[in-house]
Amino acid sequence: MFDTVLVANRGEIAVRVIRTLRALGVRSVAVFSDADADARHVREADTAVRLGPAPASESYLSAERLLEAAARTGAQAVHPGYGFLAENAAFARACANAGLVFIGPPAESIALMGDKIRAKETVEAAGVPVVPGGRDPELAEAAHALGAPVLLKPSAGGGGKGMRLVRDLTVLEEEIAAARREARTSFGDDTLLVERWVDRPRHIEIQVLADGHGNVIHLGERECSLQRRHQKVVEEAPSVLLDEATRASMGEAAVEAARSCGYRGAGTVEFIVPGDDPSSYYFMEMNTRLQVEHPVTELVTGLDLVEWQLRVAAGERLPYGQEDVRLTGHAIEARVCAEDPARGFLPSGGTVLRLREPQGDGVRTDSGLSEGTEVGSLYDPMLSKVIAYGPDRATALRKLRAALAETVTLGVQTNAGFLRRLLAHPAVVAGELDTGLVERVVDDLVSTDVPEEVYEAAAAVRLDALRPRGEGWTDPFSVPSGWRMGGSGFTKAVGFPLRVQDPVEYVPRGTATVADEHVTVTLDGARHTFHRAGDWVGRDGDAWQVRDHDPVAAALTGAARSGAGSLTAPMPGTVTVVKVAVGDEVTAGQSLLVVEAMKMEHVVSAPHTGTVAELDVSPGTTVAMDQVLAVIAPHEEVAQ
Repeated sequence: MFDTVLVANRGEIAVRVIRTLRALGVRSVAVFSDADADARHVREADTAVRLGPAPASESYLSAERLLEAAARTGAQAVHPGYGFLAENAAFARACANAGLVFIGPPAESIALMGDKIRAKETVEAAGVPVVPGGRDPELAEAAHALGAPVLLKPSAGGGGKGMRLVRDLTVLEEEIAAARREARTSFGDDTLLVERWVDRPRHIEIQVLADGHGNVIHLGERECSLQRRHQKVVEEAPSVLLDEATRASMGEAAVEAARSCGYRGAGTVEFIVPGDDPSSYYFMEMNTRLQVEHPVTELVTGLDLVEWQLRVAAGERLPYGQEDVRLTGHAIEARVCAEDPARGFLPSGGTVLRLREPQGDGVRTDSGLSEGTEVGSLYDPMLSKVIAYGPDRATALRKLRAALAETVTLGVQTNAGFLRRLLAHPAVVAGELDTGLVERVVDDLVSTDVPEEVYEAAAAVRLDALRPRGEGWTDPFSVPSGWRMGGSGFTKAVGFPLRVQDPVEYVPRGTATVADEHVTVTLDGARHTFHRAGDWVGRDGDAWQVRDHDPVAAALTGAARSGAGSLTAPMPGTVTVVKVAVGDEVTAGQSLLVVEAMKMEHVVSAPHTGTVAELDVSPGTTVAMDQVLAVIAPHEEVAQ
């Protein structure tokens, strides 16, 4: 076993790997960008090395700086986690050339399976069924030959980045251009392939484990059908869809796929499966790394996959045969991300003011957060993963819903409350899943309506902030008690949660008790308890921010210009594309700008036909949420 391992990643996966290194008695080396100088993974490692400025290209994606850090700290091996350079064959080769062990498959396996086109050809030759499709440079021709709907995918990466489902081929060229931009940003390679889209498919993947002595086994399947924008939201093991015969058949196909590329270490073979015919499964791709959802496999098999990555990389043999693998119980994982469901799941950000993450009694949280963590727009929006285990699926679901209700991340808007409601949806409870389910039911699970008790809690927090502190004389006019010289009045609290579009004036009618970390409201005989921190309140995974509304200040900013066609940033991020200039004529719905945050692109379109009167940004401009980007002056209607 190694003495020292450098973890070439950040956030929750870096913390996860460090945990296993500590358990094995291996010294851990963390790396960090300037933005992560006080991050949790930095504090938990034995040693930490600064890489450089915040942009990933100058820190976590810099092979040169990572290798320098390894040399300085005496590391013998590098664990890449997932994302960044985890599936970068050049980095794996660079590690080998520097005398370091890359904790992952050989560079040749990464290169082969990282090229989805070659990967499909290779596994097909090994007898594994594949999805019909085509590739660059005949991408458009292949798409038209397949017929709508088709799925565009980057050849060089995964995780849903750059994927586009095209149901109308008249917009194919625009979708191809957008997919290329995302692929180039995420993977440095804009090569695409196209595949036939299977309606209402299920996404099922097989975990494989291979050593350097010719032994390859699979550890059962994970169901990953609950997705948004082609990115996984909830994963579970095992799948309710598969019977033992299909599980064995898919497992054997995954093992053959791994053998076909000379695989070593932990990897995942992903299949698309028609829900009405599970026996007709198709190979999609192989992820040559640890998966985000690996904890559910760990819980049902009892194996630590990071430990076996390390042991295999150190040259050990697998002590298990396929007949030794047993799946016991059921595990489900939910990904907690910095995103606001009420704003179309756009990325959010901020400082974590209060953090509560459940652990124990069949619940595990893998997280990179701590109180004070600054969540910005530079990196992936996933903050943590909450995983529940039980003897059966119903128990695991119940535990996970309860754990999400206990999860508190005040200061940053997250999807925890949405996930809890999703896991209670009848189709999810029944196991009737497919990759389009979340999109079909999302409107039923997201609401901009704010319960009245939330206003009561918000008013109590705002009033408590106004109360005088300390001893001595207090000006009665400064106390929000309702006292007036001419008689008693009443107190008004003016504020609004972020998810309410217009400010509201609210007169409290319940009673409230405010403590350091909680506020308790009694309204109409019912008692409600909220977590609180700063100007945030939250419960059951949901959170609301309380802000004063100053109409004068609003008028001085761009907020009051919305009636004139003001376009504001939908999320904190960076402007990557500007398609217009001041004076240009635009039509309603025309794409004008692109804002990118956390590897997600958002197109800003013209609200109406008009003229670009103001343009306040250019490519590369960093913007805050709701910052004015441009103003479109509407054309005057022609009198009839």
